[in-house]
Amino acid sequence: MTHVAQPIEWTDNGVVMLDQRRLPAAEIHHTYTDYRDVAAAIRDMVIRGAPVIGVAAAMGAALGVQRSSAVSVNELRAEFGEICEALAQTRPTAVDLFWAIERMKFRFAELAAQNSDLGKIKQGMVQEARQVHLEKKATDEAIGRFGAEFMPREGQVMTQCNAGALATGGIGTALGVIRVAVEQGRKLHVLVPETRPYLQGARLTAWELHRGGIPLTLITDNMVGHMMKNGKVGAVVTGADRIAANGDSANKIGTYQIAVLAKEHNVPFYIAAPTSTFDLSIPDGDQIPIEERSAEEVTHLQGIRIAPDVNVAHPAFDVTPARYIAAIFTEHGVAHAPYTESLRALAAVQRAPSAVSSGR
Repeated sequence: MTHVAQPIEWTDNGVVMLDQRRLPAAEIHHTYTDYRDVAAAIRDMVIRGAPVIGVAAAMGAALGVQRSSAVSVNELRAEFGEICEALAQTRPTAVDLFWAIERMKFRFAELAAQNSDLGKIKQGMVQEARQVHLEKKATDEAIGRFGAEFMPREGQVMTQCNAGALATGGIGTALGVIRVAVEQGRKLHVLVPETRPYLQGARLTAWELHRGGIPLTLITDNMVGHMMKNGKVGAVVTGADRIAANGDSANKIGTYQIAVLAKEHNVPFYIAAPTSTFDLSIPDGDQIPIEERSAEEVTHLQGIRIAPDVNVAHPAFDVTPARYIAAIFTEHGVAHAPYTESLRALAAVQRAPSAVSSGR
């Protein structure tokens, strides 16, 4: 695989994150030694992207346990509840965050039931967090293999936002599909919408593809329809932050309109996401909570005001109805309509947390 940027790593000194707010101008890393700072990094988008937010939450939970001054299991158990709550309050839409927290809770309960030695509990939690990261890397590669088969042999494909290594900690979901397809010999050129207002496409996806030597053209968000109308797009593949039981999928704002335009112009629209992004507890996309971010991210660009002081809407995500989605690529296979059946079948393949964690 081509070298890809790593947005997060567990080290002996703490959790190290690449500050995605500073890209592409500067590659700056921060080392966090307090779970509260990890929570702030998630909330402030030092790190972003559904799968890697889950990795960050797992590492934040492990860090909180590792650095705890608790002197008994009961004291540590109470503190761990506070740690998980702080992490859960960071961002509401990406379900991987809550998946990771629940997994870390499960492992903590196992360790606490088996050990009175706090050192063993702390070591086990660190191992679990590192295992989550390793699994995300393997998951990306599997998604890439499944999805690559659906990419055109040559021509232009489109993505949205950033669903690459920066968003997952592996090779990426949507960009992982593109990477694998290119490595298999497909001659692809990627159209990258800028993704206003946070510019994840312009700042992050373009940076990743350029570093990886994959041909791309950066376009503004309002060029999507024009490009499709002129027959310049062979497929669209994006990531997802939460997928409901019926296949409705939440992704970065702007994805829905791309899917509608793709349908109008007979361009297949695909989602690439791990099964940890499934939320089968909700029937459809109407139940997905949509994060509303600050007005300043819309009215300002790198601290410079570009709009008057007026009312601003800033939903960070939108929901693409399942009827616009040609297929969903996961690490366990490809889901097709009816998604209520295919997603349930793929979710059943996902092993229970106790079966995938290290040492068990």
